[in-house]
Amino acid sequence: MSKIIPCVLMRAGTSRGPFFLREWLPEGDEARDQALIGAIGASDPLQLDGVGGGSTLNSKVAIVSRSKEPGCDLDYLFAQVGVGHRSVDTRPNCGNMLSGVAPFAIEQGLIPAQDGTTKVRVHNVNTGARIDVTVRTPAGRVSYEGDARIDGVAGTGAPILLDFLDAWGAVTGKVFPTGKRIDRMQGVEVSCIDAAMPLMIVRATDLGVSGREKPVALDADTALLERIESLRLEAGLRMGLGDVSNSVIPKPVLVSTGDSDSSITSRYFTPRRCHASHAVTGAIGVASAFALPGTVASGVARTAGCHQLTVLHAAGQIDIEVELSHDGAEVCVQRAALVRTARKIMQGELYLPDYVFSRPEEVAKLAVRKSITLIVPTSAGGGNDTMARIIAGKLAPLLGQEVLVDNRAGANGAVASEYVAGAAPDGQTLMFGYVGTHAMNPARQKLGYDPVADFAPVGLVGSSPTLMVVHPDVPANDVQALVNALRTQPGRYEYASAGDGTPPHFVAALFQLASGTAITGRTYEGAAPAIADTASGRTQLMFPSLFTAYPFVQSARLRALAVAGPQRLPGLPDVPTLAEAGVAGVDVTQWYGLFAPARTPPERVQALNSALNQVLADPAVVQLFERHGARVEAGTPQMLGDRVQADLARWQAVVSQGGLAVRDQRTAILE
Repeated sequence: MSKIIPCVLMRAGTSRGPFFLREWLPEGDEARDQALIGAIGASDPLQLDGVGGGSTLNSKVAIVSRSKEPGCDLDYLFAQVGVGHRSVDTRPNCGNMLSGVAPFAIEQGLIPAQDGTTKVRVHNVNTGARIDVTVRTPAGRVSYEGDARIDGVAGTGAPILLDFLDAWGAVTGKVFPTGKRIDRMQGVEVSCIDAAMPLMIVRATDLGVSGREKPVALDADTALLERIESLRLEAGLRMGLGDVSNSVIPKPVLVSTGDSDSSITSRYFTPRRCHASHAVTGAIGVASAFALPGTVASGVARTAGCHQLTVLHAAGQIDIEVELSHDGAEVCVQRAALVRTARKIMQGELYLPDYVFSRPEEVAKLAVRKSITLIVPTSAGGGNDTMARIIAGKLAPLLGQEVLVDNRAGANGAVASEYVAGAAPDGQTLMFGYVGTHAMNPARQKLGYDPVADFAPVGLVGSSPTLMVVHPDVPANDVQALVNALRTQPGRYEYASAGDGTPPHFVAALFQLASGTAITGRTYEGAAPAIADTASGRTQLMFPSLFTAYPFVQSARLRALAVAGPQRLPGLPDVPTLAEAGVAGVDVTQWYGLFAPARTPPERVQALNSALNQVLADPAVVQLFERHGARVEAGTPQMLGDRVQADLARWQAVVSQGGLAVRDQRTAILE
């Protein structure tokens, strides 16, 4: 098997990646995917060992060959390669990378060029859709130079016209895979559409944002990201795509009003980060939902014929021509066209190391020897995940080993905890645990792990205070006014819980015990949907961490009534503690720590603790934690162990006093 293969690196639209002829790659899907993983350098989050750029936008591959489809010139297979994990996903499509397919194929001799322009019909292997691509070829040669400008790319280039002919329902078989144009999921109206790319579209205002924020602001709102991911997972199931936790489709989109009747504003996610500009296929889907009636994105009613529509994104806009027709009483999209540009960056030979072609089990053994896996018990984008990635990035050079973050959300942290508890005690598998996994959840339920016996504490990482927040429409301006209302008007208000056994659930229980009130709770799958519903007014009260609450408080979507801690917060100096407000005993700090499996050698634990404390002494790390509403807390393994035992006993007492039922969760996890 050759380890040197030809490759052309291209910028196509607002994406970038290597282009290959199918014959340049190894035969068979498994060998092909191993080559792509090695080419991109997928195993490393920074993709230092390949041509990727550490982002999904430039971790893409185009594979081109002469078409086997009648009436088509080229077959184009798109591959989305993992960032920080060995994966290749060929279920989605990419319209940006599509814009480089025809120029690449012409230059490789697959298609003869005409004088002036050359039209090529491309068959997208991923979806079965056909696209006509028109390229400038003066004197029979591809030209990349021109005056066309696309937002998100510096400079200008030759226009490349993409005319999508039959992309509607290409992946799922239906334009609206759920059978409805609007579904209600977790209290939010959602439109699931399969138009060039399976999308889950939500009104931005329904999630408490305007939809015109910069991507960096949306990426910083971890509660919003968790909420979007929770909705996306449910949408994937309803669309018939199955469990999409390890897939990039459906792509989430937040929409809001445009600048005119012919424009709509979109924020497109990839899926766990907001796109710096916008995907082409995503723009086709958004424009389709905008043009068709009855969706959350629908604009004014439109007649049959061609319409010039604009999708406004963070870096500018994408202009799309959409052709509508009537099929009986239904309005349908016949085609959509738009302009992109592309540029060949370099052409040459790609060198792949031996391990690229190792069998998966051999690669796994190699990874165990060379890297540490840090298991995070929550989904990507949350507070725990953010802190874990800060720690991982700083630990790696100190330990001389790569530290990979692996998110294993589920069962309020029990899935991740059981995984680490059963891992080999060699210091290669660690857990970013917190008060929920090692004190609250075990106090609430019988689990398949023991938070004390099954772990070797490595060291404390940090802590974050808890806030008491209410929806702005709640008339109570202070804690005592709220307590009086809860006593005199039982049932008027509901509190939001992030799940049984989570910090917001336990703090609410402690508050009720201390204040002599009884509040109805509404349980959600995570803090993100819980706080989003509180911000929208579906629930009125919540006890989130400062990290979760801060963006909502800063934007006045929630009002902070009190701090569930021993002192006021520097960032919220006018917000009293609950004790100051007359409710004593509700002192809850959410702490975070690093754990190894039990029986990990003491010298290995000590080495990890030493490196961790060195990281936590870095002023840059201290600043990053503070920016995210957390405080660095270094310490010895013994200090973390003592914290676990003390908090476990405390929360067991809360469970007993509050009459909270205990149940066996192990079966639920296995199911």
